[in-house]
This record gives sequence, structure tokens and C-alpha cells, in this order.
Amino acid sequence: MRATSIGLVAVVVACVVGCQSGEPVTSDGRSSSSAAASPTPAFREIEERYFVEFLRRNPVVATYLGGDAYRPDLADVAGNLRDYAPAALEKECRFYDAVLADLERLPSRPDVPPAERVDRRVIAAQCRFMLHQVRDRKYPLRSLDTYAIEAFRGVDWHTQGMTDLGGGHYGTEAEWRQVVRRVRALPAYLDTARANLTMGVQQGVVPDFRMIERDGFATCTSNAEYFRKTLPEMATRFLEGQPYARAIRDQLDTAGSQAAEASIAFRTALGAIYYEPGTAVPDDGTAPPRDKLVAAARGDHFAMSEAEYDWALRNNLGLTETAAQLFGYAEGAIHTTEDEMVKVAIEVNGKHNWGIEWGTPEKDRAGVRTVLKKLGEDAPKDDAELLAWYHDTCFRIVAYGREQALFDIPTEYKLDVVETPPVLRSSIDGAAYYPAPPFKKSGVGRFYLTPTGNDAAQLRANNRASVADTAAHEGFPGHDWDYQFSTLHRTSEGKVRWLTPGAVEDSSSMWEDSMRTEGWALYSEALVAEAKPGKPHGYYTPEERLYQLQGQLLRDVRVHVDTGIHTGRLTFDEAADYFAAHVDFFPDARANAATDPDAKASIETAERSMFRYSKWPTQAITYHLGKRAILELRAEVQKIQGATFDLRAFHERVLSSGTIPLAYVRDQILDWAKSKPGAGGN
Repeated sequence: MRATSIGLVAVVVACVVGCQSGEPVTSDGRSSSSAAASPTPAFREIEERYFVEFLRRNPVVATYLGGDAYRPDLADVAGNLRDYAPAALEKECRFYDAVLADLERLPSRPDVPPAERVDRRVIAAQCRFMLHQVRDRKYPLRSLDTYAIEAFRGVDWHTQGMTDLGGGHYGTEAEWRQVVRRVRALPAYLDTARANLTMGVQQGVVPDFRMIERDGFATCTSNAEYFRKTLPEMATRFLEGQPYARAIRDQLDTAGSQAAEASIAFRTALGAIYYEPGTAVPDDGTAPPRDKLVAAARGDHFAMSEAEYDWALRNNLGLTETAAQLFGYAEGAIHTTEDEMVKVAIEVNGKHNWGIEWGTPEKDRAGVRTVLKKLGEDAPKDDAELLAWYHDTCFRIVAYGREQALFDIPTEYKLDVVETPPVLRSSIDGAAYYPAPPFKKSGVGRFYLTPTGNDAAQLRANNRASVADTAAHEGFPGHDWDYQFSTLHRTSEGKVRWLTPGAVEDSSSMWEDSMRTEGWALYSEALVAEAKPGKPHGYYTPEERLYQLQGQLLRDVRVHVDTGIHTGRLTFDEAADYFAAHVDFFPDARANAATDPDAKASIETAERSMFRYSKWPTQAITYHLGKRAILELRAEVQKIQGATFDLRAFHERVLSSGTIPLAYVRDQILDWAKSKPGAGGN
């Protein structure tokens, strides 16, 4: 299969960006205006020191970003795991204290370059978050999912970024030795985790029992299988014919067995930490009975609290609204999208002459559900056909982007979807995008599709009408286009905008990057739905548009349920019921689950979604609110520029601003809008 190389596209996009925006582009991709407004030397020193030390202390984040390509002396970081020992964390906190103090001492003159003003704010917010997590929330005492998944992700991302040796073989000897070092580090890492979690119970800082069951017992069991069997087997395939293959495989066999034993021992330790003395721990990855939990671990422990949620909104996402305001706001957005879905469902019904009745709230809900079920019947016969449908959709959506001049798209740009390799199938369910490490000059971002094993139910869920919206989100003009364009501009804006404080994607994450990247992906879904002459649903057919609206509704609902469960306004079950009622149009899903397979599937999906939201507070809201921020800023820029407004130039400004919330760069983009010829129109 073919995947698009960032290196290939970058050269072409650089020329196109320069021509489109009227700003000459330097050889490293920076516009001349960016180069002229370089950060002051004092700030540059702080930024560099902070960035490098952050990557040293957060090695899995460094692997994700390709930090070894940023500076050679960061190469060894790829063999490390983060040190969560209390003394190490306090030393790390003192470093963030020092960075904040240094930022405070910088002059705040009006002539400070705009980009530097943004990056000062970004660094300060990141440091405050890291300090707040450790000192105030004591989060390392309960971050079970981080401990369970971080080592696997570090190895996984490292192997994905290995040197291509040709013929399906990957990894230099040095790269594989880093893998061995990281695997060897896991037993000591889990010893520290066990000590922290034990201290957490003593202090009443515990994870929710659902996390204990799923991210504790279940994940530890799958980790043992991965390190004992999957990773060594993958190394054998990747290293076939290499002179160092046998030595690496022998080392991985030993290190992998030790890591697997440590994972099982950690699973056993969880039984001692969170359950009554003498409770047996099953060998199959399931948890002991819930009635055996110690008192401190009983009941719900997922709620973040109103004060903490509001703090995260302000500091992490740059929002001024409170959780209470967002909880109410979301209901209006939900009803608006639901009404639009009913209109489109009626259109689809008429197109197919299905004879569905409409006119009351009950009939409308049942009607939308029936239309979606009928569309599910147009399903691929097998995984090969599903992949072919995605290929065709990707081709058509890029062609539509060129036809409508949504972006300046290089002729060399191609979007393809690739079958998820076996080693990643445990971590990728359905379709997902894997970006290339932004600080590596070479590398491939991939739009993955995980085979269903020709499962009939999963194939129906991936029916013909559902494919287009997913392709727009994960591929073009969503994640694939975003990451390729953003990576091109990694030298023109602050490198700190790429950092993911706390973790890349687990309950320890800040989610600062998600606000822009997931907001852009959701915006992309809606962008290609905007009506054009002769195209009332834009790129989509009415059937595809219905699924795009359902995806939008899902993100609307997330704002309501996430703010609800984390501030105590909704229980876990109430949030799941609300989700089923408004995303699947199944108001009585729980009550009917025993007799209706569709109701059972709906409430099970809702509960899986609630589990994700319950452990990732504020992540679920970033899709809708990130998209909203782009639309609001677009409207402001259009009002300023009037007839001279250029949608492509606006998109370039958003995408080149970095993976941070638009709140940080809003004023900068508005100043740019006012500076363009013709600005000030109506």
C-alpha cells in the first residue's frame, strides 16, 4: 500500500504556501515575516532549556515527537521511561518553578514579537499544569492507566519510527538497542508505580474501579503477552538477514520475559493494593469481585470536581466559560443538530421510498434510527471491499478539495488508507491516523484501517454511507492534511507548541494539543459539508451527510456528558443513558437491552464511551469546542476582510499556528487579517 511521505509533500507545499499568502518562504519553511520577528535571545535560551529538559524527563513524549532528530544528545532518551519516584517528581517540579520564574523576569515591552508572546503563555500554562498535577492533584498516586500503557506506547512509537532497511525490514542496531533498554526499564518503572499507588490508597487518592479493572488487570495481562511474544516475534520479522538480528532477539527474549513477569506481578500487586486481604486475583485478566474492593476504592472516583474542571478549562484549553455554562450550552447545540438530522433523514427516506412515518418527537427519533439501520444494510461484503471503499472515498474527497479550491493542494499529494499492521491492531480499533514524528525530516503519517475479521456486525457499522465522514476526519482535510501542513511549519513557530504535557494520550494528559487537532478534524468534516451550487450537502450524498451529522451530534453530546460526569451533575449511568438517547436516538436503550439486540448494542457502546470520558476529563469536549473556535475566528476574519477574504489563506494561518488552542493565537490572526490589503470591508 502507498502512504504519503511528509518529506515529499513538504517541498511542494512550501512553494505553494509562499505564493498563496504572498509571503516569501525560506529554505527551512519559515516565512520571511516569521524570520524577521524572531524571539528575543533571552526568551530563546529559556525556551530551548525548557524544551530539551522536558523531553529528557518525558521520554515517551520525546519518542512520539521524534526528539532524537531534534538534538543528537536526545537519542538515548528513547531507551528510557519517566521517573515517577517522589524525589524525581519534586526535582522536576523545581525545574518548572525555575522556568516560570525566568519567564516572569522577562520584559513585557510592546515590541516583544507576537510569536514570542504566544510561546511565553504556552510554556507558562504547561509548567502550571505539570506542577498542578503533581503537587495539588497528587495525580501520580492514582494514574494507573498511565503506568499500564506508557511503556507499551513508547516501544510502539519507537518501532513505528525506525529506519526503513528495505524489503519489509526496519531498525538499525542502535535503534533496537534502545528498545531493549526501554523494555529492561519496565520492572523498575512498575515497582515505582506500585509504591505510588499504595501511597495513594493511604491518602485517599485512588483511581475509579473501572480503571482498576480495565486499565489495570486487563491491560497488564495484554502487556505480558506483548512483551513476551509479540515484540520478539516482530523483531524477528523486522531484522531478518541483519548481522545483529540474533543478538537483539536474544536480548529481547530475556528483557521481554522479565517485562512480562513484572506486568503479571504488577497485576497481582493491584489485588493487594485495591482489594481486601486474601482476595484471589484471576489469571485471565479479569478483576476480583467489586464487593472485595477496599473502602477507599469503592464507589465512583472519576469525577474531576467543578473547581478542577474549571481550572483545566482556563489553564489547559484557554477557555473563559465554566463547566456549568458548557453543560447548559451543549443542550442547545444538541437539539440543533438533532433537528438537522431529522430533516436529512426525511430526505433520505423520500429518496429511497421507505415509507417511514414522521411528525412527532417519538416518530422522528424512531425514523432516524430506522434510516440509519437501513443504510447499514449497504455494507461491504468483506474487509477487502471495505478497504477498497476507503481508497475510492479518499481519492474523491481530495479531488473535491481541489475542485472547490479549499486549499492549495500539491499535485503530488495523495491520501491513502493502509490496513493496520498486526502489531498495532490491539491499540487501533477501526480507523485512526498515526502522524509521523514532527521533528524527524523523514517519516510517514498513515491513515490506518483495522480489519474487522469479516465480522458482519462491524462491517454494517462501516457501511457505505459512513465511510466519507471518517475519511474527512482522519484523512483529508482532517488529520493527514493537518499534520503534514503543521509539520512543514515546525520551524516557523515555537517548538513548545508540539509538546503534550503529562502524556500523549491517557488520563495524565493536558489535552492542549487535542483542542486544535481534533477541533480541526471535526471542522474538516463540516467544511466539506458546506453547501455549494448544485451540491446542497457539499461533498456528501444525503446518506453520507446523515452520518456526518451523527458524528457532529456525538461531539455535541460529549460536551454535555463530560462536563456532567466530572462535576457531579450526571452519574455514570445517567450519562450513558443520555448518550444512547441522543447519539443513537434510543431513549430507552437500557430498559430494552434484555430483549432488543439493537438496544443492547447501543447501551454497551454508550458505556464504553463513558469509560473513556470518565478517565480523560476535558478531552471529549475538545472536538466541538475546537471546531467552534475555528468557525468563530473564521467569521471574525471574514467580517474584517470582507470581499477580500480568502478561505485558503485563513486555513493556512490556522494550521501553521501549532497544535495549541486557538485562544493563544486569536489576536495574532486577527492582526494579520487587518493587515491584508482590502481589510475593513463589510
